[in-house]
Amino acid sequence: MGDKPNGADGHRARLRHRLLDGGGDALLDHELVEYLLTLAIPRRDTKPLAKQLISAFGGLGPLLEAPPEVLRREGLTDGVIGALAIARATALRLLETRTEGRPLLSSWDALGDYLQAAMSHSQVEGVRVLFLNAKNVLIANEAMWRGSVDEAAVHVREVIARAIALGATAIILVHNHPSGDPTPSQQDIRLTRDIVDAGRHMKIAVHDHVIVGAQGRSSMRAMGLM
Repeated sequence: MGDKPNGADGHRARLRHRLLDGGGDALLDHELVEYLLTLAIPRRDTKPLAKQLISAFGGLGPLLEAPPEVLRREGLTDGVIGALAIARATALRLLETRTEGRPLLSSWDALGDYLQAAMSHSQVEGVRVLFLNAKNVLIANEAMWRGSVDEAAVHVREVIARAIALGATAIILVHNHPSGDPTPSQQDIRLTRDIVDAGRHMKIAVHDHVIVGAQGRSSMRAMGLM
């Protein structure tokens, strides 16, 4: 066996051993980012930059959610931005596989984890619709629009028309609250009820409207709002 590594190499080796022995929970958020950065900046102490980024963006989630143009304004290279992007994409892909080919209503916790990771830290409100077949297996997972939900009539037609085009028999509505608070607004409730009414006429069920935010997620079905 060779000599034990010293300095930065030794620190990285210790991080690696902690990660391999204890899993992701063995590392703090800034240490996860630090390890990611070493892949793009192999000959530099990345701990200060990792701490700086976590502080600037307010946490690991907002950092990984940040668009490339925002990260570039922080002085990050495309190599570093790519390392952060691949971490987020891999995490989302892993969460997606927990729901693939399964009835979503029996994989509700896995679905919620995926939606939370995918949307909760976005600073722009957006609506996503999950289209399901008669067995409640996912047909399509589509971002329908970004911005507020105030043009209810337009959105109702858009959602129902897409469901018909896909041959979906049920849908789950999902959107995020950039404020972090997942409590449904009156606007959210009105839109949901309008889509439920429109779907009923076309034999398309609306199973739920899930709202996600940094503070958690809420189910309008579970809250008795639909």
